[in-house]
Amino acid sequence: MSVAELNKLLAKYREQSRDLRFSIKAKQQKNIRQIRPVKKTIAHIMTLLNNANLRQTDKKDVSNN
Repeated sequence: MSVAELNKLLAKYREQSRDLRFSIKAKQQKNIRQIRPVKKTIAHIMTLLNNANLRQTDKKDVSNN
């Protein structure tokens, strides 16, 4: 996936996480464990973005030498 697609997915899952947190606090959500997979997905996407960022900086370092 491209970085732009990952950023869109990250925004979508962050919005979903925010909605779940608010519904849990407002006692509208009975299953509070629904937030776990969303948080794990956010962490996974952020890891992929970080790896992509590191690869880009490595390419820049190699081309500068």
